[in-house]
Amino acid sequence: MKIRPASLDDRAFIRSVAERTWPSTYGHIISQEQIDFMLDWMYSDASLAEQFEKGHQFFIANLNGADIGFCSVSNEGVENEQAEKEVSNNTSHKLNKLYVLPIAHGTGSGKALLNKAIDVAKSEGSNSLFLQVNKLNTAYTFYLKHGFEKEQEFKFDIGNGFYMDDYVMRLTF
Repeated sequence: MKIRPASLDDRAFIRSVAERTWPSTYGHIISQEQIDFMLDWMYSDASLAEQFEKGHQFFIANLNGADIGFCSVSNEGVENEQAEKEVSNNTSHKLNKLYVLPIAHGTGSGKALLNKAIDVAKSEGSNSLFLQVNKLNTAYTFYLKHGFEKEQEFKFDIGNGFYMDDYVMRLTF
């Protein structure tokens, strides 16, 4: 298993993975209309370029010469003013995305991508990594298994009459 940094040239692959994983991941949770809306919102060339520009780091998992998944992590700095007052070095990274093609589930690629995100967060001085996961997504148990704790439940209005009904989870190190 190899993990490599992604570049803007990898946008088509990143979108392709999202398009191939979302129907099985979310098809029983949200409508096809919401899936289409969110894929356009998060994975259009312009959106991905903006994410790269804002400092989101993408990584691609490669197994036996084939790219099979990706993750995205970003430095979120000090999360709020109160935290800044309490602990001056209370910084956090966010795991924005982690998807592996269904044919590669069980290969350890998800764990390898998660470990890469953790390594990035630690190397950049963060003391935690947080994420959002749909309450009905089976990935919730994956994150629990890897030490994340449910911090809160939140319903995010993403526009167009759609919501993300998520858990916010955190791994502290």
